[in-house]
Amino acid sequence: MEPSSRAKRIAPSLTLALGSKAKSMKAKGIDIINLASGEPDFDTPEFIKAAAMGSLDAGFTKYTPSSGIPELREAVADKLKADNGLAYEPAQITVSCGAKHACLNVLLATLEPGDEVIIPAPYWLSYPEMVKIADGEPVIVPTRMENGFKITPEDFAEAMTPKTRMIILNSPGNPTGSVYAREELEALARVAIEEDILILSDEIYEKILFDEQKHWSVASLDAAFYPLTFTVNGFSKAYAMTGWRLGYVASPSWAAGAVEAIQSHSTSNVTSFAQKGALAAYRGPQDCVRAMTQEYARRRDYLVTELSSFSKIHFLRPQGTFYLLLEIGETRLSSTQFAERLLEEEKVMIIPGIAFGDDRTVRLSYATDMESLQRGVERLGGFLKRL
Repeated sequence: MEPSSRAKRIAPSLTLALGSKAKSMKAKGIDIINLASGEPDFDTPEFIKAAAMGSLDAGFTKYTPSSGIPELREAVADKLKADNGLAYEPAQITVSCGAKHACLNVLLATLEPGDEVIIPAPYWLSYPEMVKIADGEPVIVPTRMENGFKITPEDFAEAMTPKTRMIILNSPGNPTGSVYAREELEALARVAIEEDILILSDEIYEKILFDEQKHWSVASLDAAFYPLTFTVNGFSKAYAMTGWRLGYVASPSWAAGAVEAIQSHSTSNVTSFAQKGALAAYRGPQDCVRAMTQEYARRRDYLVTELSSFSKIHFLRPQGTFYLLLEIGETRLSSTQFAERLLEEEKVMIIPGIAFGDDRTVRLSYATDMESLQRGVERLGGFLKRL
């Protein structure tokens, strides 16, 4: 007996072995500094937790509609209108078990076997594997640091074939920290509409922006883009709710029913009382989001200042998220070798860029306290000097 061919196509996590080794070292009492985390180090704001706990006390523990409770779908639609200039009916919203789940639902609802999906690299590591799960073919398009690690219309057009069904865009981007300007997104969307190519716009980091950067939702930029675009977002990053597993997709009307149907036969619905927490997040005060983002900016500024003096590495100043991507080509180490040696020699954990489709890079996360960040940077500096 063997697993399905679909399962065998999926690559195991490239960070699993590294993470396992770090945990083993930590269990032995070794001081490991984690600069690999993909989640906020802050606790979920109290008013959000209180809403969920209150719903538990009230017995809100049964099934809900598969796409989410009506009041949450309405709150999402209101948020998209107010923040993003997007007019979606609540019926077009599917609340899912995280933005990752929302992305997979979209791919399952839109791809036929062999359809190609263009993915700019460096990319979030799950994109290609989710495309494979949906029987699609990921087409990886390398980007360049001089372009801000952003795909250009020329790159897009060159990668396109008659089988191209979709392009995935992520702004602000993981792992790059780059933010697409309005004119950049418009130019990419113009290429897409010429060939009726769908756009999956992953906007999960939209609230974590620095230096007065502005977030733009692709579907809001032109009426022609709207019917081709799936807008994915969630609560994990901006509200420090990673463990709550809450995300959503706003779909064009022609696809909303298909997305909902797929979810109804997989997870049924998102956890009932977690939805009440999400409702509080969108209906409640937003100062918690601003406070967390200000702290990320402080840490970002510290990293940029300190790393600028290091040799053998290059990077772009992150415009958003809580990640910084280091270009390490001058070290003559692969990203895995770099990450393994840094963990072994300096007890600092980072993510090798090969996981994101770019072996020239490694990703640092500053979703950690400032003391740990300072110690990690000091150890990284010592490692680079020895190299």
